[in-house]
Parts: sequence; C-alpha cells; structure tokens
Amino acid sequence: MPVRQEGEQLIWQRRDRRSALIHWAWMFGFAVVLLASWQVISERTIWDFVLDAPAQGADLVSRMFPPDFAYVNALWRPLWDTINMATLGTLIAIALAVPLAFLAARNTTPRFPLVRPLALLIIVTSRSINSLIWALLLVLILGPGVLAGVIAIALRSVGFIGKLLYEAIEEIDRRPVEAITATGATAAQLRVYGVVPQVMPAFAGISVYRWDINIREATILGLVGAGGLGLELIASVNTLAWGRVATLFLLILGTVLISEWISARLRAAVT
Repeated sequence: MPVRQEGEQLIWQRRDRRSALIHWAWMFGFAVVLLASWQVISERTIWDFVLDAPAQGADLVSRMFPPDFAYVNALWRPLWDTINMATLGTLIAIALAVPLAFLAARNTTPRFPLVRPLALLIIVTSRSINSLIWALLLVLILGPGVLAGVIAIALRSVGFIGKLLYEAIEEIDRRPVEAITATGATAAQLRVYGVVPQVMPAFAGISVYRWDINIREATILGLVGAGGLGLELIASVNTLAWGRVATLFLLILGTVLISEWISARLRAAVT
C-alpha cells in the first residue's frame, strides 16, 4: 500500500480496486517475462560447462601466478597510449558536446524547428553505440592504431557529456538571465554571462568524470585493434602467456585506481 506523508505523520492509504488490479497485472506480466526469459536462457545453456566453470576458473588463475613482472618494461608505451587515448578523446568530445548541449537545451536552443531534434538525435546516437563497437568500425575504416581509439572514445563521450550538460543548462536559475535580458544584452551575452557561470561547476564535474570512465574504456579498445594496453592483453591471451596477462591486469587495476583518485580530487576542487 502506498504511503502519503503529511508533515511528520505517515498516513497509509489502501489502493482502490482499479489501482490494485493494474498493480497485480504489472507484477504478473513481469513474472511471465522473467520465466520466459529464464526458459530461453536455460535451453541455450550447456549446464555441464557451467558446473565445470569453478574448476576451469581456478586452473586459469593458477596459471597466472607468479605474474611476469619483467614484462612491465614493455608496457610503458602502451600505457602512455592508453592515457593519451582517453585524454584526447575526452577533449574532442568536450569540444563537440558543448555546442550540442546548448542546441539541445530548451532554454538556449535557436528558434528553428529542426535544430533541437537534430541535436538530440546526435546525442542519443552517440550514447546508443558502445565505444568498443565504434572502435571496431573505425579500425575497419582507418586501420588499427591509436587514432581509431581516440575517435571511438570521442564519439561515445559526446552523448554522455552532451546529455548531462544540456540537462544542467535547462535547470539553471532564470532570474540572472532575466536580469541580464533587462539590460538589453544580446543572445550571445546572455549565454556567456547568464548561463555559463551557472553550469561551469557541473560542466567541470561531468568532464572529469567522463575522463575517468574513458581511462577504463581505453584499456580494452585494443581488443579490437585500437592500440594501448588492450592490444597487449589480447596478444598475451592468444599466446597463452598467462603470467603476462596477470601483469597486465595488475597494471590496468593500478591505472584505474590512480585515475579514480585524480578524478575524485579534481571533482572536489571544482565543486
């Protein structure tokens, strides 16, 4: 039964018959979909492999020890490529996402019928396709290498930054904008002096957070040929060099932890 709050007192309300029927219909539909999904998964699963998975996993982990720490000396350049992919991809995404966000926000979009829908379409398209898929397509077009990884990260990040930023723009306080409008300011001046100062903390936090995410994504783009640590990881797996795989896992973990720490410090500094 739903709860309605009045001041400090909680009042329990019983659902009426129509609301109760709708509620139970939704619950029944969810249960049917869940059971049907489980049946499909069960029919397509080889349960002998599932039961044998713990033993196979333990055997694989045992082959990774001890890690091949001498291999670290060959990983500094791929690590640098990974960091550069994340950083350059984020910077390109910011340059593209900022104007898209202003075009997508209701209170800053130009008064042309197709501008906002087109900006929203670009943002949704970017968010709908994973960076690994972008990288796979770009490797086919541009060839293997870091460039494909940079562009893949940028294309994926545009939608993330653009969506959060345009939502922040739509939630600004209208009073400073109205005060600046009363002075006869132009549309550009309204954005620079009325909108930008209000969204700068959100913009900085969003950008740093996306860079932190991109560090993690850049470590796996090499699996499809986009360079960085992922390329070394897939090469080590293909040659069954499990000691090197363990070293790569530890290096990736350390990189992500450091990027998380830097991201947290930067977000604390700008908010």
